[in-house]
Amino acid sequence: MDDQLVGWLSALDEDRLARVLANRQDAIAAPWPRRLDALAVRLTDDFAVMEVMRGLPLPPLELLQACLVVGDRPGEDDLARFLGVRTSEVIPWLDHLYDHAVAWPGPDGRINLTPAVARWWTTPCGVGEPLGAYLDSWRLSPDGLRRICRNLRLPVQGSKRQMAARVTALLSDSERLGALLRQAPYGSMELLDGFAWDGPIRTVSGDRFITPGTPEKWALDHGLLFRGRWDLAEMPREVSLALRGPDYHGPFTPYPPDLATVETAPDEVEHAMSLAAPHLLDRATAVLENVGKTPLPLLKNGGVGVREIKRLARETGCSEDETRLLLEVSAVARLIALEEHAAHGGGPLPVGAAPTGTAPGCLVATDRFDAWRLEDAPARLRVLVAAWWRMERSSLRRVEDRHPTVLGDDPSGETIARIRRAVFGVLAGIPEGRSFATLRELVQSVHWRAPMLDRELLADCAPAVLDEARLLGLAAGRALTGLGRALAALASVAGDEGRAGVPEVEHDPALVERSVTALAAARRTALFGADLTAVVTGPPSVELAALLDRAADRESRGAASVWRFSPASVRRALDAGETADDLLTALAEVGALPQPLAYLIRDVGRRHGEVTVSSVGCIIQGSDPALLAEIVAHRRLAGLGLRLLAPTVLAGSASAGTTLAALRKAGYAPVSAGDEPGEGGRLVLLPGGRVAELERPAVSGVPDVLLAEPSPDPREHARRLLADAGATGPGRQTWAVIGRMATRLPAAQQSLLGCVVDRDVRALITLSDGVTATISHGELRSGVLDAWCEEAGDYLEFPLHEIASVATAL
Repeated sequence: MDDQLVGWLSALDEDRLARVLANRQDAIAAPWPRRLDALAVRLTDDFAVMEVMRGLPLPPLELLQACLVVGDRPGEDDLARFLGVRTSEVIPWLDHLYDHAVAWPGPDGRINLTPAVARWWTTPCGVGEPLGAYLDSWRLSPDGLRRICRNLRLPVQGSKRQMAARVTALLSDSERLGALLRQAPYGSMELLDGFAWDGPIRTVSGDRFITPGTPEKWALDHGLLFRGRWDLAEMPREVSLALRGPDYHGPFTPYPPDLATVETAPDEVEHAMSLAAPHLLDRATAVLENVGKTPLPLLKNGGVGVREIKRLARETGCSEDETRLLLEVSAVARLIALEEHAAHGGGPLPVGAAPTGTAPGCLVATDRFDAWRLEDAPARLRVLVAAWWRMERSSLRRVEDRHPTVLGDDPSGETIARIRRAVFGVLAGIPEGRSFATLRELVQSVHWRAPMLDRELLADCAPAVLDEARLLGLAAGRALTGLGRALAALASVAGDEGRAGVPEVEHDPALVERSVTALAAARRTALFGADLTAVVTGPPSVELAALLDRAADRESRGAASVWRFSPASVRRALDAGETADDLLTALAEVGALPQPLAYLIRDVGRRHGEVTVSSVGCIIQGSDPALLAEIVAHRRLAGLGLRLLAPTVLAGSASAGTTLAALRKAGYAPVSAGDEPGEGGRLVLLPGGRVAELERPAVSGVPDVLLAEPSPDPREHARRLLADAGATGPGRQTWAVIGRMATRLPAAQQSLLGCVVDRDVRALITLSDGVTATISHGELRSGVLDAWCEEAGDYLEFPLHEIASVATAL
């Protein structure tokens, strides 16, 4: 089968092969195949084929079913005849299958299927395995086959294969089978029709298959049913088709269902986007800062409880739906993470899961959040949108009229992400200026586009997808915004929840342009009133909202947002590190300041800090001021953070126990007063509260999202593979060549190097000059090991005589 595929691939031109590779990016992922035979192996991989089938629309899947049912490498006309359509309707969708290398035409024009299709799809069109699979089975003895032949009044002479052919010919013929069924006991037709139309495998009452005179026993004796287990029976494919009759045609829907649309003003859609996007960033920042200051506790069984959601919504001014969505999107973007319970050594735990028998822990802001809030607004928006695009949960889906637990386990997982992208695919096909009319028709269109998605789950999730998209500025009403259309084009590079970031999405040029447009209407100025209010007409920019939130209290949101300044709110800004002059300068840059507001800020600034409050780890008291002055100046005690509060009183930042031990080690003789405080609180190093540390990238100073491999270029690979189409793989003299050429290596390491060539094992090699490399997928060429180097991200040549050591790669 691989040879047939290689022959077809080698006959393709560069454009057609590039189209196949563009649809099958899995086949050219690093380390990419060097020759067409290696490419064919990847294209026919069982799991890769299943992933491709999940993304196919209904017509090509129906053609795959038809190919399996017709069997024996059908031609285009055979398929059209079985489906009851014109050949011209079949050809375009066959080309779709060819472009995904799930099927390909042979030199004789007949259709080849990759074997994985039959392994995954065992009951195409609701029919079972071919009759030959049952008649040739080891479970049916030659005597059993002769018994079936006698019951069917067929000759019993010849080999088992010849007898099986006679049985198959009779049971495949609708007329001959009809004549046989006229002799069947009462109830046989009803039994067999159930298997033919609703089978092919059904639960049965086992004792009826051994009771003479029953329809079950008669069907078993005549080869119409076979039992795999006592309570399970199966009907062969040919019998099912014969019972369905000569007028039966397999399902084929080459055209999508009708999706009625209504007119929608494009300006209104884009205006809704320009309102939603700034609001989203504003609320996301508020939620994340709140979580940074007040860690969010998790339930014992994982996830965030309703009470915490309500509290967070109340404190940030978000709706509960916004809070649910932003928490889950932020977790996928790694802006918040689980701070592990102290008993687990500080390592990260998966969100939504608490260790058995321990406290469930809490969510805190991560160091990635600190980097995120320093980015420009469009970049922050794209991080959130990209996280939602790969998120494997539905924040606003209702199950039995209830939302699922925020960040709890969702068994549907990856399917929800596929549903989201399928819904957007259909919406993106609706012309601008139109929107879908009914949700029912939208669900039908999505099912046609992605039929392998669970239809009930699709109906449940589709409304939630639209609600979430509206909150994110990706949809307005029943139409996609420009930002949503740019995102819909990135379905093939969406990634999954396991990735902290997806550069292919976050830095896509079209999405970058649309994210800037979405935030262009955000207001960057405010109207300050003499009544100590600030009014922003329209959506405030994130920077303006953050400035006003620091120094004033927000009183209303909507078409216009209102903040009110007060002594307490100004003091809050000064407590956070602002000075009165800096605050006045920042506010003056966004609007003219009235005199009462300037007076308020200067007055609060003048009185701010007249009294200070400090935290101390312990207090040191003594009767001799000179002794305490000596202790403060002692260089060996500098780490205690001692400072003089009064001539006979010192304050230290270390705990009482630590200070006591340090003083005694320095030669003093202190005693414990017996009322020392405990160990003291944890030092806060960043504004906002505790910070969960995430794993750092291997390259210092480079974000891990930028270290991802770029997407392979299908055309470049097509050109390279066709240029080497006549090349053959290396000969199988691996061990002899390595033993003769890799003279620096002991025998055990020579064997490991041979596994790199013959078994694609990963290994760490060290060359004679000390350079190391992690290699795999090796080939031997004239004393040189040509292998994939993970550090270089390419195939490199390593002279065998220069390899000094080989070790298993970790």
